[in-house]
Amino acid sequence: MFGLGQTLPHPRRLLQLAAVLAAGFAGFLAADGPGVYEYGHASRDGIGKFYMGREISHVMGHLGASWLERPTREREERTDRLVKNLPLEPDSVVADIGAGTGYFSFRIAERVPSGKVLAVDIQQEMLDIIESRMALEGISNLVPLLGSERDPRLPEASVDVILLVDAYHEFSWPREMGHAMAEALKPGGRLVLVEYRAEDPSVPIKPLHKMSVQQARKEMQAIGLELERNGSFLPQQHFMVFRKSRTGSD
Repeated sequence: MFGLGQTLPHPRRLLQLAAVLAAGFAGFLAADGPGVYEYGHASRDGIGKFYMGREISHVMGHLGASWLERPTREREERTDRLVKNLPLEPDSVVADIGAGTGYFSFRIAERVPSGKVLAVDIQQEMLDIIESRMALEGISNLVPLLGSERDPRLPEASVDVILLVDAYHEFSWPREMGHAMAEALKPGGRLVLVEYRAEDPSVPIKPLHKMSVQQARKEMQAIGLELERNGSFLPQQHFMVFRKSRTGSD
């Protein structure tokens, strides 16, 4: 503050100072951190935290494990088509993030006999379910991995394919997780995002558990991934394949 008798700065100096402050504030909003997210009233199924215009939904707890393993799931979601269309080689390293009970992890393990599947989840209870089944079935190319809300804890440039099935919309720190996933992908690696179609009102899923291609594309571009294709072979879900560039200019 300026007291009586003090000389006010020249108007041009004030304008320069205002420009510096505005630039700094804009940088704060663009950086990973508090400025990336907005907070407001939580809807019934959300947490009141918003990312790029989308409210983040509640996480399904381990008590919902039986729903993930329901006998009708393959028929309802055509999970067989999903696994068949994953861009895999026999020696691929795959990270199933938000693996839950390992529904997809075990199926993918069959497709990568000389590769490896990293079943990542933030709930140890889910990983315990996976480990029990691994021991029962003698699966050796599957590795349960405890991640955190901000980091899947994958080594840099170590993964060929990342799979996210109906999980990404629950990430409470999507920008931080996104950057960590992008860093974990090898050059040219792919992230497969499977989400219920928000564009289709007939899909009987809560709105916060759906995502549009436009929204997904915007969020993936923010972490440096580009949409390669969107398969239309699933009854109710998008099958969006995003690709990491092979070089800095590719």
